[in-house]
Amino acid sequence: MASIEELIAEQIAYYRARASEYDEWFLRQGRYDRGPEANAQWFDEVAAVRAALGRFRPEGDLLELACGTGLWTEQLLATAHRITAVDAAPEVLELNRRRLQSPKVEYVQADLFSWRPEGRFDAVFFGFWLSHVPPERFESFWRMVAESLKPGGRVFLVDSKYEPTSTARDHKLGSPDAGAVLRRIKDGREFRIVKIFYQPDELQRRLLELGWNPQIDETPNYFLYGQATRAGNL
Repeated sequence: MASIEELIAEQIAYYRARASEYDEWFLRQGRYDRGPEANAQWFDEVAAVRAALGRFRPEGDLLELACGTGLWTEQLLATAHRITAVDAAPEVLELNRRRLQSPKVEYVQADLFSWRPEGRFDAVFFGFWLSHVPPERFESFWRMVAESLKPGGRVFLVDSKYEPTSTARDHKLGSPDAGAVLRRIKDGREFRIVKIFYQPDELQRRLLELGWNPQIDETPNYFLYGQATRAGNL
């Protein structure tokens, strides 16, 4: 059995290899096209999460963890003064940079399990990242997030629910509590990655235990999302 460190290294390798095809998942293209009805449901639920992020209105200095190709960075840029966008994969950082071409975004290539911020931020955002944090690193990850926030700072997150049609047609999710999944890219290479599927009440409980005030919600099929502040840090 692979160690946590080996699994994380394979996860980084996967997202580097997948960079050029990552957006196909979000845009429901190619292997991720599940037909008109399922695709329409997906985009309706994306719109609901984007609306919630709009109401959250992330302003000031923002930190985006696992920023990827910029699908969410683009929305954050509409209200942010400045964004520090962090990802372990240089390939996705380059795609993000090309997409936005904005002097308001500073890019940092770093492994989020060892990186620590140099400054503090008004808000932290991470999309489809928490599910890739091993349970053994959950507490230390949220400690890093807390250290990243200014007094009164806020967090917004979005992630995947356990839904077989959310992934590629040639992927199998396996058991929802397996903790890892096998992913294949278009050239046939396969990688094992961390994948934790949270229930809203479970995530809410765990964050409360760590001293957060969370408000976690979900869409009907595909997404878990919400916001949090540090307890007593309003």
